[in-house]
Amino acid sequence: MKKYNEILECVPLFRGISEEERQQMLDCLRAQQQRFAAGAVILLAGDPADRVGVLLEGRAQVIREEFSGSRTILTGLNPGNLFAEAFACASGEHKTLPVTVLAVAESVVLWMDYRKILRACPAGCAFHHRLVENMLAVVADKNLMLNRRIGHLSKRSTREKLLSYLSEQAALHGSAAFSIPFDRQQLADYLCVERSAMSAVLSKLREEGVLEVERNRFRLKQLPR
Repeated sequence: MKKYNEILECVPLFRGISEEERQQMLDCLRAQQQRFAAGAVILLAGDPADRVGVLLEGRAQVIREEFSGSRTILTGLNPGNLFAEAFACASGEHKTLPVTVLAVAESVVLWMDYRKILRACPAGCAFHHRLVENMLAVVADKNLMLNRRIGHLSKRSTREKLLSYLSEQAALHGSAAFSIPFDRQQLADYLCVERSAMSAVLSKLREEGVLEVERNRFRLKQLPR
């Protein structure tokens, strides 16, 4: 596990917990590593929501698949990102996942038993209270992120959705030039729009001098009135 100490130090769930305490905590949470090939399913919709994952290597996506076969990307995952925690913490004895998590690249995941997170440790771990506080903060942050996405999707047109998302990314990066974690199809899925319509809007915005774009790299030159 020492190989991933630098990644684990950035995981919000372990904020304020020393390296020595973190190792003790991972033993308590029955933490296990698992490697996935690119394109592999990490979690499948309908699986029991009984564990929490941390992405240690690679990239992954959380998606929702409809019966019709259409797919919506809910979020992208990078090393250090926690996932499945909101579903694991939800009430109900027989909880199942409503989403699927896919490995976009070869990935390594650290699994933890969520029941050990929420229940008092029989060994009386001094860090357990801090762990629960951190989990509440993580769930709250994820709720804010979902609210921002709802803000993008609430826009009426593809143009408005796209500009809303790109403006947010510029603000988050603190720069008019930035990269996004999606290719064109993935971005269309994330914004719930048709790829062809989105590509047409991007071309129009480029012609208007609003932005520059090269693959997943964008530069906002101005925002239209």
